[in-house]
Amino acid sequence: MVNGTSLTVIQMNDSHAYFDLHQEMFWQGGQAVYRPAGGYARIATLVKQIRAESQGRVLFCDCGDTLHGTYPALETQGEALIPILNSLGLDAMTAHWEFAYGPATFKQRAAELGYPMLAINVYDQATKERLFPPYSVKEIGGLRIGLVGIASNIVDKTMPPSYSEGLEFTLGREELPPIIDVLRTQEKVDLIILISHLGFSQDLQLLSEVQGIDICLSGHTHNRLNKPVLQGKTLVIQSGCHGSFLGRLDLEFEDKQIVDYRHELIEVEGDINPDPAVDDLIRQALAPYQDKLSTVVGKTATALNRATMLETTMDNFLLQALLENTGAQLAFSNGWRFGAPIIPGEVTVNDLYNMIPMNPPISTVELTGEEIVAMLEENLERTFARDPYDQMGGYVKRSLGFNAYIKIENPPGQRVQQVFVGDERLQLGRNYPTAFVTEQGVAHKYGRNRQQHTERSIEALRAYLARHRPLRAELRGTFVAV
Repeated sequence: MVNGTSLTVIQMNDSHAYFDLHQEMFWQGGQAVYRPAGGYARIATLVKQIRAESQGRVLFCDCGDTLHGTYPALETQGEALIPILNSLGLDAMTAHWEFAYGPATFKQRAAELGYPMLAINVYDQATKERLFPPYSVKEIGGLRIGLVGIASNIVDKTMPPSYSEGLEFTLGREELPPIIDVLRTQEKVDLIILISHLGFSQDLQLLSEVQGIDICLSGHTHNRLNKPVLQGKTLVIQSGCHGSFLGRLDLEFEDKQIVDYRHELIEVEGDINPDPAVDDLIRQALAPYQDKLSTVVGKTATALNRATMLETTMDNFLLQALLENTGAQLAFSNGWRFGAPIIPGEVTVNDLYNMIPMNPPISTVELTGEEIVAMLEENLERTFARDPYDQMGGYVKRSLGFNAYIKIENPPGQRVQQVFVGDERLQLGRNYPTAFVTEQGVAHKYGRNRQQHTERSIEALRAYLARHRPLRAELRGTFVAV
């Protein structure tokens, strides 16, 4: 019998390979303010402090989007992060953008980690075997703890085919109850923690259907939860992005039952002393790229961020560059959430790769007005679907060259009210020359005369900065919720 036991759970989610200090955006007095935050060496310092306070009764879990998102990560297919992550003392993680390197490479990266990659919902199409273990069990302070992983389920649905080649992804709603039963009856665990990358809304829906999870560490949607959400009997937390925050959940037990808890969303502040050993690993990882990434390529008068759902200044910069590069009338990219802010002042190559680390080629296509409306309706449904399981990640598709008036609460296919291109209403039968990046910008099923150009995104961004000094990329009211 265990009485008076305590356990501290630490969450990191969506750090997107942000090795070191970077700008982060905060809302203050109704306005955006920026200050430096993050970095794995500062995270290491905080985790060591928490371990000391908690006498080692600590679980540290990562919800994924960790091995992808910055230039050094992509150049090494995640390998540059492995020594750093292994130094943090993590207990388990799950995944999303990690699949961008392809299943074989990702499996190799996972094998190099000193802790398990968990996913109940990713299968080999040929063998029907799971790609990763569904759970692991830890014993801490007399408690047996089951850790269950659910990876992002959208990898084979909305992302490039190479990410999921030979794999299939489920929601995990069918697999989770049997896993809970195994953990309770065979593994005899006292506590079950779900490490999820489904997204906050999806996690709440899943937990409304499946009983038996004690703690859900939620990822993917970059929510900064200042207090846990209680879904049934499950405590749910999520802790921002870019490694700018950690979530801390202190649990008190009597007879192996949670009787009290305290939660803190911890900002990884810039003035935290970085852990020397981890800081040295970071310096080694970044050294080969330092000269290239520190090169100044322009100035911005606009604070660039991706913190708003309908339109962002960061993506307006990208889209303005696409329009100028191609001479197209309209431009589209994906509603990415990742990308640390760029404050007014100098812009470096590193800033550009943080915006769009994949550096995809620029493409053009001709779209009819009817196709544009259909594409917008599809995207709005994937963003605002009433059924959380139909929400497919990211914010509203980043767009430029038109103004769309939308009703978010309307049913699927009925959200777009009016669209104007300049002063004219969108003509359904007319062709509009359009620039875009990635299939998430314009899917293959739309348009004709599709061309992939030789110039890539970073080149276009650099050229635009050279011609526009300083850069201005303010919000234009592309989407207006009415």
